Amino acid sequence: MDHQFDVAVVGAGVVGAAVARELARHHLRVVLLESRHDVGAGTSKANTAILHTGFDATPGSVEARLVARGYELLSAYAPGAGISVETTGAMLVAWDAEQAATLPKLRDKAAANGYAHAEILDADAVGDAEPHLGPGVTGGMMVPDEHIIDPWSTPLAFVHDAIANGCELRTSFSVDSVQIEADSTVLTATDGRSVRTRFVVNAAGLHGDELHRRMGFDGFTVRPRRGELIVYDKLARPLLQRTLLPVPTSHTKGVLVAPTVFGNVMLGPTADDIDDKGATGSTNAGLDALLAKGHRILPALLDEEVTAVYAGLRAATEHSDYQLSHHADARYVCLGGIRSTGLTASMALGEEAVRLLAAAGLTAALRPTDELRRVHLTALGEQAVRPYQRGGTIVCHCERVTRDEIVDACSGAVPAHDLDGIRRRTRALAGRCQGFYCMADVCALAAAADGRTPHDWAGLA
Repeated sequence: MDHQFDVAVVGAGVVGAAVARELARHHLRVVLLESRHDVGAGTSKANTAILHTGFDATPGSVEARLVARGYELLSAYAPGAGISVETTGAMLVAWDAEQAATLPKLRDKAAANGYAHAEILDADAVGDAEPHLGPGVTGGMMVPDEHIIDPWSTPLAFVHDAIANGCELRTSFSVDSVQIEADSTVLTATDGRSVRTRFVVNAAGLHGDELHRRMGFDGFTVRPRRGELIVYDKLARPLLQRTLLPVPTSHTKGVLVAPTVFGNVMLGPTADDIDDKGATGSTNAGLDALLAKGHRILPALLDEEVTAVYAGLRAATEHSDYQLSHHADARYVCLGGIRSTGLTASMALGEEAVRLLAAAGLTAALRPTDELRRVHLTALGEQAVRPYQRGGTIVCHCERVTRDEIVDACSGAVPAHDLDGIRRRTRALAGRCQGFYCMADVCALAAAADGRTPHDWAGLA
C-alpha cells in the first residue's frame, strides 16, 4: 500500500487533472488515480473543443457559474501553459421563423449569465458574415467571444503542473473497492494496489456514479450520451470564419460546424443516450445524420475530404445540472454529471473542489507563489510556432511533427504509452493519411525512447 495521502483524486480527465493541479498549489500530499494508462484518454479527448463563454447556460445553475469562472481562468492560463486557443467567435444560426423568434430569449439568457455582447442579426447580415451557409437562414446571433481550444493539451498541462508541484500519478488504477475507516479511506484497484488517503475527490466522469455508490451515496446515475463527430481536412477551413451553432433544444446544443486549432473543420456531435459506457464506435446512422445536417448548414463542406471520424461519451445524468456534493463523515467530495462544458469549467471545478473539501473538514494552506513550478508544453495549434519551423527532422509530414517531439512524448514526466497518446501530445498520425506513411517511423522512435519494440507500439506484438 502506498503511504497515506491527504487527498486522492479519482479520474485524470480534464476535471480531475484540474483538481489535482489546484490541490498541488497547497501544502498537501496529493495522488491522482486514473483507470486508463494515460491521462485525458477518455471523454476529455473526444469533445467539440470549444472554450465557452457560458452564454447559453441555465441562469442561476451551478454549471452557469462554473463555466463563466472557468472561461475566465482557462483563457488566462492557456497561453502560458502552451495550450493553443483562438478567438473565433460563434454564430447561432436560425433556420425557420420559430428559431428566429427564439433568438431574443437566448440574448436575454446570455445577459442573465453576465454576457452582454451577444448581437442579433437578420438573415442578410448572417449571410454576409458566413457566405457559405446553406439556403434558408432566417436570422442569427453573434457571440464574438467564443473560443476554440486544444482539448488534448489541456489535461496534460494540468497534470504536468500538478506533478511538478509534488502530486503523484497512478495510472491503470481502476478503483474496485473502498474501505472507509475512522480517519482515512483505502482505495483498492482491481490489480490489488491500494492507496490510503484522508480525503477522496470523485472526478471519475462516466464512472462517477459507480464510485459515488462505493463511497456509500446515491442521487444520480450516469447514462452515457454518445456524440459522434466528423473531422474534415484543412482545405475545408476557408469555408467558415467562426463556429456555427444551431438554436439549442432542452436535450442538446445540437450539431455545430467549427474550426479547430489544428486547422481542420469539425461537424457534430450527435446526442444519443445509450447504456454501454464503452461504446465509443461510430455508427452508420449517426454519420448519416451528421452528413444530412452538414449539407444544410454548410453544403460545400461535404465536397471536402474527411480526415477522421470519432465518438465521445458525455457523463449525462437524469439531472440538468452538475452533481456536486461534499460529505464530511466520509471525507468525500463528488464532482458528478460534468458534461460537455467540463473542459471550459475545469479550472473553476478545481477551485470548487478545494472549497468543498474545506467544507468537508480539510485544512489546506496555499504555498507561496515563488515556490510553485509551472510547466510549458509545446503548443500544437496552427497559429503557434511549431518545432519544425525551428529546424529538425520531420517524421509526420501531414502534421509536420519532428522526431524530437516523438521522443519527448515518450520520455517526459507524463509519457505516452500508445499511439493515441503520441497523437494527443504531438499531432502525429492525426493528419490526412492517418499514419499510413509515418507509422513505422513513429513506432521505431517510440520504441527507442522507452525500450519496447516497434511491434509493441504498433499493437502487433
